[in-house]
Amino acid sequence: MALTSLKDRVRAATSDQPTEKTAAMPAVVVEGSTPEELTTAVQAEGGTATDTVMGWLERYGDDFTAALPSHVDVGTFMSAVRAALPSLSRCTPPSLLQALLTCARFGLIPDGRQAVITAEGPFAVFIPMYQGYIELMYRSGRVGSVHVGLIHENDEWSFEPTAPAPQDFVHKPRVDLPKAERGEPILAYAFTWMTSGARSQVVMLSREDAEAIRDEHSKAYQRAQESGQADSFWHRDFNAMWSKSALRRLHKVVPMSAELVALARVDDAGDAGQVQVIHAPTGEERALLVEAEEQHARAEDSQAPEETRPRPVVRKRTQPKRTTRAERRGTRR
Repeated sequence: MALTSLKDRVRAATSDQPTEKTAAMPAVVVEGSTPEELTTAVQAEGGTATDTVMGWLERYGDDFTAALPSHVDVGTFMSAVRAALPSLSRCTPPSLLQALLTCARFGLIPDGRQAVITAEGPFAVFIPMYQGYIELMYRSGRVGSVHVGLIHENDEWSFEPTAPAPQDFVHKPRVDLPKAERGEPILAYAFTWMTSGARSQVVMLSREDAEAIRDEHSKAYQRAQESGQADSFWHRDFNAMWSKSALRRLHKVVPMSAELVALARVDDAGDAGQVQVIHAPTGEERALLVEAEEQHARAEDSQAPEETRPRPVVRKRTQPKRTTRAERRGTRR
């Protein structure tokens, strides 16, 4: 049976099972070859690997447009992709395509801030950064602000969980000190202020806790350790992963949207070496999730105590102006 959908083609191309080749995906891609093989002919004519891979990705322009939310510009997304390609030269085209499509479906830009497309061996992997998680939290409409940070040894800070917010936690970074004098990071934290005015619990994560999460749950880290390559993202940017781990723990104390739950699932799938795009919602699925979440929010508001419910806007009715008998006689004349 022919593989007609892009999801089917990407899933087939990244699996170990032999599949029927399709005209939409070149044979060299289905066989899992490297971009070097894909670009040999063009390079012989003076082309570049980046230009060739970009040209190949542009064949899927309609799929990227369909995957991206309407508020994300396709040109901005593809510009970030082009900038990232030189570091992905040894990744297989199928893994690169599925990582980029996964990133697009969440409406995140692979610019190193919201998300990163990184090479783990011959495979491209989509890694959402903590700024990407924050972006999706804001989109839910229920989170007013998100705060994530690292406390350094010489920063001023206090944490008293039994005190009322916001007196329970204070962090004053010593930005006036040279970087070396601030000391090493000792704690990561995360909390949110909701649009209702309430503040979440402050999540604190020590370096020891972050290392335990890494050692126990990160398959990418374990593979990198076993191979001696030390090239996982935990190796390359420990502080960013530490901060993200603190932010992800907010799901225990803050209501998370279905899209955020899906992002965490995709994040874990990439870390485990699994195909990520099959876990990411399509545009239609995303719209259904948003509608379901809005209905759930309305149901929660209807069950909340009356004094905490959002008050409906009361519009004053305009009464028709009354006229006197003399005015009516004048009008008839």
